[in-house]
Amino acid sequence: MSEQLITIREYARLTTDKVETSLDLARVSPSAFDWLCELSGSFNRSGAPLLQVDGQRALKWDSYVGVVETPCGTRLEILPKHHEQGDCLVKGRQLLRKLIQSALQLKPRETSVASLELFDKSLSEWVMGQFLAELDLLVKRGVRFDYQRIEEEQRFLRGQLNVVAQMRQPPGRQHHFQIRHDVFLPDRAENRLLKLALEQVAKSTKDAANWRLANELRAMLAEVPASRQVSEDLRAWSRDRLMAHYQAIKPWCELILNQQMPIAVSGEWRGMSLLFPMERLFECYVEGWLRQKLLPSAHLKAQSASQYLCAHSSDRMFCLKPDLLIDTAEQRWILDTKWKRVDARKPEKNYDLSQSDFYQLFAYGHKYRNETGVPKLVLIYPYWSGLKEALPVFDYGQGMSLWVLPFSLDDDGCLIDAGTANIPLLGRHCTAH
Repeated sequence: MSEQLITIREYARLTTDKVETSLDLARVSPSAFDWLCELSGSFNRSGAPLLQVDGQRALKWDSYVGVVETPCGTRLEILPKHHEQGDCLVKGRQLLRKLIQSALQLKPRETSVASLELFDKSLSEWVMGQFLAELDLLVKRGVRFDYQRIEEEQRFLRGQLNVVAQMRQPPGRQHHFQIRHDVFLPDRAENRLLKLALEQVAKSTKDAANWRLANELRAMLAEVPASRQVSEDLRAWSRDRLMAHYQAIKPWCELILNQQMPIAVSGEWRGMSLLFPMERLFECYVEGWLRQKLLPSAHLKAQSASQYLCAHSSDRMFCLKPDLLIDTAEQRWILDTKWKRVDARKPEKNYDLSQSDFYQLFAYGHKYRNETGVPKLVLIYPYWSGLKEALPVFDYGQGMSLWVLPFSLDDDGCLIDAGTANIPLLGRHCTAH
């Protein structure tokens, strides 16, 4: 089985023809092409388009990012389509890692200097490297053991005599003892899951450092069996204070075991697959940034679902769920994030804004009024060369207005011109770069 790493970005085209490869166009093998078509079909049945068929021998990727591995050995890495200049591959990987860490609330183990040397690794190798680093630290701190009750037959007494089982023995076996005793073993749900994830990493990694560390850890955990019931063991993962040092590795373990995928890759093949909807990653990052930057007097709520579009026969229909809702004693703000490019240079084309997005915010504005009056409406789009500052305010009438603001993903993030909508942020508001 040939192994191949192909790196593309959102909305790239995949074909079986011979082409000059780039981040927006790549050639895959016919077997990988056919498997991706099948995978796309399973996503479409779940209501989440992954690929669009573009002719007989071409596919167009959608807005999912991450990595997916085919049975024939092709590993496809999909990066965000965000950067326009410089090394888009390096910047794209850096951005994707930052977004995933924020969305899953993962603790980064890389320092700002040490992380530079890891930017050339693919997403899958980075995830496996983070998992191995956490596991190495955990093993050095000590793997948790637990007592296991053993019931067995022996020629000697150990622990307790199982009186009932002993009395039921047939004649001539009185010299055999039915006993029960406790053994101090590392065989517990958390360790079984870590061992299974470690086995998958050892088989999947192509990086020499990761492979070496994985096999060293396999030797240290040789007496731990791999999990055979992943879902049950995950539910049994303990959260008590004695297991506090296990919490940092759990998200990485879940990523490796494909428990954090938005839609599971179905079928018998279970390769290294980590797929995330870019819209959701962007929303989570903006939410996390706002939670750090809002004034203490402001309250932020994500995915509020208290209002409905209409009532029908004493029931309510069509729940309205804005991405973010900010409340203070004087004002309410409703914010929605959109991962698409708005172009301030195209006023004649309505800046490439979506009419449906404006209808959506209009409904939010009417249904989420409270005692403070009409809420302020904000649409947040990614910052790029076509959207460097807030657009002129949009007036719905009757005191309701909407602001379109760019959010810069560089460095620690920045909501540009947030002051125009009076969003209650700490310190100085960011302005156009």
